[in-house]
Amino acid sequence: MNYLYLYGAVIGVVMLLYIRRQSRVHRADRAVLQEAVQTGMVEPPSLHPVVDLTKCMGSGACAKSCPEKALGVVNGKAVLINPAHCIGHGACLAACPVEAIKLVFGTERRGMEIPNISPEFETNVKGIFIAGELGGMGLIRKAAEQGRQAMETIRKKAGPGGDFDVVIVGCGPAGISAGLAAIESDLRYKIVEQEDSLGGAVYHYPRQKIAMTAPIDLAVIGKVKFTEVQKEKLLEFWLDVVAKTGLKISFKERMEAIEKHGEHFVVKTSKGSYTTKAVLLSMGRRGTPRKLDVPGEDLSKVVYRLVDPAQYEGLSVLVVGGGDSALEAAIAVAEQKGTHVILSYRSAAFSRVKQKNRTRLGELQKEGRIKVMLNSTVKSISADAVEIEGEEGLEQHRNEAVIVCAGGLLPTPLLQKIGIQFDTKFGSA
Repeated sequence: MNYLYLYGAVIGVVMLLYIRRQSRVHRADRAVLQEAVQTGMVEPPSLHPVVDLTKCMGSGACAKSCPEKALGVVNGKAVLINPAHCIGHGACLAACPVEAIKLVFGTERRGMEIPNISPEFETNVKGIFIAGELGGMGLIRKAAEQGRQAMETIRKKAGPGGDFDVVIVGCGPAGISAGLAAIESDLRYKIVEQEDSLGGAVYHYPRQKIAMTAPIDLAVIGKVKFTEVQKEKLLEFWLDVVAKTGLKISFKERMEAIEKHGEHFVVKTSKGSYTTKAVLLSMGRRGTPRKLDVPGEDLSKVVYRLVDPAQYEGLSVLVVGGGDSALEAAIAVAEQKGTHVILSYRSAAFSRVKQKNRTRLGELQKEGRIKVMLNSTVKSISADAVEIEGEEGLEQHRNEAVIVCAGGLLPTPLLQKIGIQFDTKFGSA
């Protein structure tokens, strides 16, 4: 009988410790959610989970599986507590033990336009196909599968004439997979990528984040049995695939227009024009970086994302923008040894940014490591300086690097000009 009391006491202590720990975790999740609401960061940027609260048992398995900590448990139910951080890879969907999660686009407040495509991934414009993130699939494994399946349909329609059998726009998972399928089917293909790196949206993930959690089937390569793979490892894998297969990719070549000429399309890019019977659009939803349209912006020192803060050590750097990405870039660069950072923003105050970024920015301002110029506009960029119109008039500052974090221009108008039809999703799959 004494043993029963002892066992009961041990179980009671364990349960008490568990309840206390869960209470702390839930309080922390509630605080993150409140901060998101206060800063207006409540709209997910793309594909995201919606929880059926009638099914959710509050196990927290989804929250534990989320590398971005976008999900939490509040009042015993799973909640998207940090919507702006969700990147839609779907690990939460697989982790939920009661199938209470579905992935959707858009919300009741903010619709998202998704191209209308057939089960073969062909748009209403015959000969133009869409696979991957642009078509509504953020999951890497499924995006790659879509690229492969779309190429199977394109192979059946391939015929003589034209420079290529298919032009593939974008070299994320869908584009790479489609290119491999083109090699396997002995198709004449051309892959153009507006950036200088492959991997698509994965390239822009935070460091060491889990990018994929399931096996992937690729033409030429076969089945790759990934369990959990971080961003860096996945990018290394893609590079190895390109090297082994000889997949040809034309980097820094931006698609600018697609025109129909008889039975063929003419794809016009920043480097040339190509005739083709089919076009596969496999670019992401980040769009083309929004530019400043000022003299000198074409200099090599101007970039549109922060990759490695350490490369700016000891330099004078201008960061342009007013969102979290701009603040985080300015903060990361300012924390490098010997940097001199200016953060320029056209409005009078930052809005919709996280409090922790505001706080850290203020600290670095006080330390003299960041100069914040609100109500300012960049007027010109030269090899060793920038001109900024601010509240004190036109100022010239020494400069060795410019990072523009002004968002992107989605390709929707260009695709609509071609004639591709879109559906607007308000929180639906």
